[in-house]
Amino acid sequence: MNDGRCRRELERIHHDILRMGALVEEAIHDADRALMTQNLDLARQVVEADDAIDELERHIEAQCISLLALKRPLAGDLRTVTTAMKVITDLERMGDHATEIATITLKLGATPLVKPLIDIPRMSALALQMVHESLDALVRRDVALATKVCRDDDPVDELYGFVYDQLLGFIYKGGDKVRAGQALNLLFVARFLERIADHATNIAERVGYLVNGELLKPYSAPSSTDSDAK
Repeated sequence: MNDGRCRRELERIHHDILRMGALVEEAIHDADRALMTQNLDLARQVVEADDAIDELERHIEAQCISLLALKRPLAGDLRTVTTAMKVITDLERMGDHATEIATITLKLGATPLVKPLIDIPRMSALALQMVHESLDALVRRDVALATKVCRDDDPVDELYGFVYDQLLGFIYKGGDKVRAGQALNLLFVARFLERIADHATNIAERVGYLVNGELLKPYSAPSSTDSDAK
C-alpha cells in the first residue's frame, strides 16, 4: 500500500466531512431562523439545500469504501475511515431533521403562532453548539471537548421535556384545531432538535474511538445519592 497516497485520500475525506458539517450547521441555523421569523422563502431554501448534503454523504461514503477495498488501511487509519463513515451518517440525519423543521415552517405558514417561541430557540442554540463542538472535537481529536458535548445533551433533554409538557397542554385543551395543530407541529420541531443533539453526541462519542479505540461512555449526571456518598 502506498502510505503517502492513503494519507492524501484520508485528507480529502477529512476535508469533505468538514464541508458536509458546515452545510449541516447552516441548514440547522437557517431552519431555526425560518421558524422564528416565519420566513417561508428561507424554509424552502433549507429544503432545497438538503440534496447537496445527501450528495456529499454519498461521495464521502464512496471514497471510504474505495479506500477500504483498494488500500486496506491499518490500525489508526482504519479507525479514521470507519469513524468517517459513521460521522457522515449522523450528519446526514441532522440535515434531514433540519429539512423536517423547515417543512413544518412551511405548513405553519404565516398564521400567528400559539405562543411566543422561547424554549425551542434555546434548544436550537444548544443543539447547534453541540454540533459545532462535536465536529471541532473530531478535527482536533479532543477527547475533553467531546466529553463536554456528551454532557451538554442533558440540558437539551431537560428543555425537550419542558416543551413537551407545555405543548401537550395546548393539545389536550382542544376546542381550537388551529392551536392544537400548531402545538403538535411545534412538538415535532422540539423532537427533531432533541434528535440533532443526540446525533452530535454520537459524533462526540466516536472521538474516543478515533483517539483511544473505545467509544466514550454515555454521560449521566450524578445522582444526589452519589453526591452524598463523596
